[in-house]
Amino acid sequence: MVECEVAIVGAGPVGLMLAGELALAGASVALLERRPSQHLAGSRAGGLQSRTIEVFDQRGIAERFLSEGTTAQVQRFAEVALDIGDFPTRHPYGLALWQNRIEGILAEWIAELGVATEYGSEITSVEPGEAGVLLRRDGGHPIRAQYLVGCDGGRSIVRKATGIEFAGWDATVSNLVAEVEYSGQPEWGMRRDERGTHGIGPLVPGGSTIRVVVTEDGLRPGAGRPTLADLSAAMRAVWGSDFGVHSPTWISRFTDAARQATAYRAGRILVAGDAAHVHYPAGGQGLNIGVQDAVNLGWKLGLVVRGLAPEALLDTYGAERHPVAAQVLRDSLAQVGLRRSDERSRAAAEAVAELLSLDGGRRRFAARLSGLGVQYGAGAAGAGAGAGAGAGAGAVGHPLVGRRMPDLPLLVDEEPRQTYELLHTARPLLLMFTAHIEPPALGPRPDLVTAVAAEYTGPWELPEIGEVPAPAAVLVRPDGYVAWVGSGTDDSLTATLRAWFGKSQTVARRPAAESRAPGTSP
Repeated sequence: MVECEVAIVGAGPVGLMLAGELALAGASVALLERRPSQHLAGSRAGGLQSRTIEVFDQRGIAERFLSEGTTAQVQRFAEVALDIGDFPTRHPYGLALWQNRIEGILAEWIAELGVATEYGSEITSVEPGEAGVLLRRDGGHPIRAQYLVGCDGGRSIVRKATGIEFAGWDATVSNLVAEVEYSGQPEWGMRRDERGTHGIGPLVPGGSTIRVVVTEDGLRPGAGRPTLADLSAAMRAVWGSDFGVHSPTWISRFTDAARQATAYRAGRILVAGDAAHVHYPAGGQGLNIGVQDAVNLGWKLGLVVRGLAPEALLDTYGAERHPVAAQVLRDSLAQVGLRRSDERSRAAAEAVAELLSLDGGRRRFAARLSGLGVQYGAGAAGAGAGAGAGAGAGAVGHPLVGRRMPDLPLLVDEEPRQTYELLHTARPLLLMFTAHIEPPALGPRPDLVTAVAAEYTGPWELPEIGEVPAPAAVLVRPDGYVAWVGSGTDDSLTATLRAWFGKSQTVARRPAAESRAPGTSP
């Protein structure tokens, strides 16, 4: 029997990010992946949104991605380009980078943090209990974990074991996506017809592999894995030729089915990423909101397993992230409808395009799609962790509360520092500008908080909203969201710290197991 504090099933971008967050929090992690190695056939999903790049910046690894990708304005809604070049962020763009490299970079990062991925771990059963979860698998010892997180995709075995409903809308459109070699001369670019949207482009400029996306003429329920013959037939129906496609690296089928777990937690089991939500890939949201699920959950789960916060803190994960994904699902449904070729859909698309041409419409949707506009409810900690004052006490109405902390150029001890540099260790950060807060006001765990006196005289700006009042002090959660704004002259800071980071009297850290999962952090 192997024991750990947290087991993660699925080592895609979400599972890798969560493993890194938990390692930074000091939790022991078993990361399990059914693939035989980190190798991922095909490039898969492509692209990072602005907020995801910021999240990587918060951990000091953004440059690893930026050095391998290409920055571009990538936000689109219903075929309308939404420029975020004027947004107040150090990364006012998206990044073109395929999933196989995103995973590779994250795998290198978590290895540096002492986490090893156990490949070839096919989970055969999930057995929850009051004290933990037992995982059985092919080709390995059983694993007992205090908590289990399913990051194992839309067909998640972890989610199915909980009985959590995966509610939503059935598919109406089916697409094939493939990376193949070719011998003819493809028709490069996008095409739209009565079936839908199709496209062909080189995977790498001048390379011999093309990426094809083609809409099929109907749904294929129960058809199994698509074949080269399926791709060839679909291409001939659209272009009149399959351009001699052969030697596929990867062929997959996706639909516009939109589903979301009705709850993100069932006792000691949680779900994240595609295990919690699936949708049509319009806008490139899936990988990005999954990574941000992991960053929201990681520090909370780390505090709980270390006995530094009550288990109820985990309820704030679903309370905060479920609405974000629900909005993404609604947006994906809208985009599928606006892409249809009938006259009613075209008229609706034209009306939406006109609205998005207005600056207010552009800023609203661009902030949402880029992830820069997310705001968590100020009272989530109060509801989830039993703190009567709530997370936003003392700062009611300040627009920073619940939103991402801007990455400001600060002066700290007369040295220039970016705000996100101070979040690399994933600890709560108290920034004091004009307010000086004594250690006793830092609440039950002053040693848990990094308190920094900083200078900043520039404007405070948020995407969509614009300039906001400068705070005297801010408390930033490990995931980069503002938990509190105030002067430190009342009890509101203590109440907020107790809500998010208060010592639990009912949860104690489990003693170190004699046998840990190979490569887990101590």
